[in-house]
Amino acid sequence: MPIRPDVVVRTAEREDAAALVDLWRLCADDIESASPAHTSTLWREPTAAEAAEAFEQNFGGGDRCMVVALVDGEIVGAICYEFITLAPINLTKTLLISALHVAPEYRRKSVATTLLSVAANAGEEAHCEVILTVTPANAREPNRFLTRLGFGQVSTVRGAQASMLRSKLSSKATNSKDTGKLIAVRRTLRRRQAEMRRQPLSP
Repeated sequence: MPIRPDVVVRTAEREDAAALVDLWRLCADDIESASPAHTSTLWREPTAAEAAEAFEQNFGGGDRCMVVALVDGEIVGAICYEFITLAPINLTKTLLISALHVAPEYRRKSVATTLLSVAANAGEEAHCEVILTVTPANAREPNRFLTRLGFGQVSTVRGAQASMLRSKLSSKATNSKDTGKLIAVRRTLRRRQAEMRRQPLSP
């Protein structure tokens, strides 16, 4: 039976930025190797300086938290969670886990379980009724792990590059019948205005 390492957890700090970038890269590469047909266009590896700045921006308040797991002083896992409402029109307190990452070589060694326990305890203290998690659709191992814990699929999160979405929406608007009619009306008005300018003024 494999020996499970001693896992120490603590709140993430700004100085962890470089180690967190390494952890995110490891997990992204692992997902990509498991599903080579899927190429994520949303993940862009930041520099350590950018990660540190993002850390200040994302965790400056009190509703969002990141906890890291260490083995022998090395960061091998991280979890990010925040407190929200289940819907914009009710007050059902919800714990949203937006990131749960464990280095591939430390999986099945209670690291993820330890991190989830920390988040669940925080949710209990905040009287959350629901816990939601967000994981990449093609992350098979993490999704199977969460399914075994009782997490069921309740929603679909989709992502797109902002520039691509703007292009698609612009194309749809340009090709719509209503937009075509509006363009035709504008052209007619411009033509009439030009004709009126060409007509000689009455004496």
